Amino acid sequence: MTAATGERATTALAHTIAREFGTPCAVVDLDRVDANIARLQARCDAAGIANRPHIKTHKSPEIARLQRQAGAAGITCQKLGEAEIFAEAGFRDILISYNLLGEEKIARLARLARRADPIASVDNPVAVEAAAEAARRAGRILPVVIECDTGRKRAGVETPAEAVEIARLIRDAGGLEMAGFLLYPPEGGVPVTQRFLDEATAGCRDLGLPAPRIVSTGGTPNLADLGRIAGTTEHRAGTYVFNDRMMVAAGAATLADCALTVVATVVSRGGPTRGILDAGSKTLSSDTGKLDGFGLILEHPEARIHAFAEEHGFLDLSACAAPPQVGDVVRVIPNHVCVVVNLQNRLVATRGGRVVGEIPVAARGRIS
Repeated sequence: MTAATGERATTALAHTIAREFGTPCAVVDLDRVDANIARLQARCDAAGIANRPHIKTHKSPEIARLQRQAGAAGITCQKLGEAEIFAEAGFRDILISYNLLGEEKIARLARLARRADPIASVDNPVAVEAAAEAARRAGRILPVVIECDTGRKRAGVETPAEAVEIARLIRDAGGLEMAGFLLYPPEGGVPVTQRFLDEATAGCRDLGLPAPRIVSTGGTPNLADLGRIAGTTEHRAGTYVFNDRMMVAAGAATLADCALTVVATVVSRGGPTRGILDAGSKTLSSDTGKLDGFGLILEHPEARIHAFAEEHGFLDLSACAAPPQVGDVVRVIPNHVCVVVNLQNRLVATRGGRVVGEIPVAARGRIS
């Protein structure tokens, strides 16, 4: 098949999807998903590190099963609601990479711990107390990892001394296992992260704690540093399964690795250099990912989706030699695919250039 033939087939598929499912429509190429999963798993295997994929990108037990079949050991969830959905689907080894606080979360974590094997994350004494109470209610030991900030300035303790103090609280709380450390280093942050980890590990050893059984690193862009932090036992990558425009800009993927596109229709051409897509902020999200525009139109890469209303994508066509016309069907690679998936009820699945079914986004909207 020539490149031109392949492009015609892809365009024909997009028109088929538009006709049968309507637009806008989020479409997943499962052949590319398989290739992305296999590539990441091979890198983890070569580094001797377990692959614990983050399901926040796809929110689908069906796709998580593909990751597990390829060799993934456990999953990562960002929210308790996601973990509950995946436990119902038969997943047991679930790391929840977020502080869980308050009576409602304590009760739900305890219930989850009775039917699965969750690992909680903490970075403060209140979260330690909540985890300990959930463990008491569940009647079992609950593993806990300490989230550490080594430069990204998100969640996490900021110094090794703070990590050691949290470890002491975990040791003394009862019902908890100090399982290790959760890291999300900034890109290029290997040296500072290594120093942090070494000091925190030494401090925990002084407390009489065993060596951490979990040292979890994260991020698709951080795959460039996979295995470079000594002591790492696993890696949490999420976006790699679909990839997006942000990952292409970061050098972590190519356009050929992007497995999810949004099929959309040009519904208006109000002027010679402007137009409207039927995909707005409720489809492509308003997250620019610090990129120019809100997505890449594969058929017209010179076009810019420069602004949004809820159901309108505003097109700047001034750089297009042959701009799209009303009724044209196009494919858009989103800037940030994780947010886009969370806006969908289902994904249309394709293989070999043909529609093969629909994948429910089972954990969408699980914001707590």
